[in-house]
Amino acid sequence: VQLQTSGGGLVQSGGSLRLSCTASGFSLESYAIGWFRQAPGKERGAVSCISGEDDSTHYRDAVKGRFTISRDSARNTVYLQMNGLEPEDTAVYYCAATPRAGFTTRGDEYDYWGQGTQVTVSS
Repeated sequence: VQLQTSGGGLVQSGGSLRLSCTASGFSLESYAIGWFRQAPGKERGAVSCISGEDDSTHYRDAVKGRFTISRDSARNTVYLQMNGLEPEDTAVYYCAATPRAGFTTRGDEYDYWGQGTQVTVSS
């Protein structure tokens, strides 16, 4: 059981990136998936989540209208499309999965974690 996170990089302010979270060893289809980020000197926090039951979504206020989470069951992948990136979005981004019906923003309620991908936004 593994989650592979990819898609990070260096981008200028206002740019876009798409992060991918691909599962191996299990199907993501009915799992709640969360994207988290941790900036230097700060605690890890939830950025966006998608429900394992009905694909309803949640976003932290700072990214609403700029980030979009989506699920592609055929590719066993969840994406985080990030537009309008700002220097404050600079962090290591992680995806996590839990076999629960709804979504949760609590990191301790997730069972599986990807390895993290660095996102750096220059001003």
